[in-house]
Amino acid sequence: MPLYPNAAQLITQNLNALAQGDRAKFVAIGNFTELQFQEINAYRTSMGLPPLEQNEILYMGRHHYESRAARDGYTIADMLAQIQSALSESSVVVMNARMTAIENQTPRDDGYGNQVTDRAIFELTRKKPRAELFSIIPKGDNIKPK
Repeated sequence: MPLYPNAAQLITQNLNALAQGDRAKFVAIGNFTELQFQEINAYRTSMGLPPLEQNEILYMGRHHYESRAARDGYTIADMLAQIQSALSESSVVVMNARMTAIENQTPRDDGYGNQVTDRAIFELTRKKPRAELFSIIPKGDNIKPK
């Protein structure tokens, strides 16, 4: 399972802290599947980039909160559902020269009239040797909560 058993609690704590104007800390929330990890490293190596050294995902949530809650009106429960969907075992690696992501190809009802595919965007250099879950994009969210 990509998410650790306590990941939902840690994610929720960080998002609640951000909602109250407090600082959130980096927390370890899970890892990639072995296939996802291998595909990310194979692509990075092919592009002349160093491979990701440790298969662990960190999360702070600031960008995710600012872009999805503050701007789009999603609730903390919505953002947790986005993460849980995007970090699915069945999510596929989506990479190009400017982005490292994994995306759940199975549409999810977001509760606002959309069928979305959740894409997790990662930062792979600042928290080396681990990946930082930077944000989630609910692809197809044409109807926003706001």
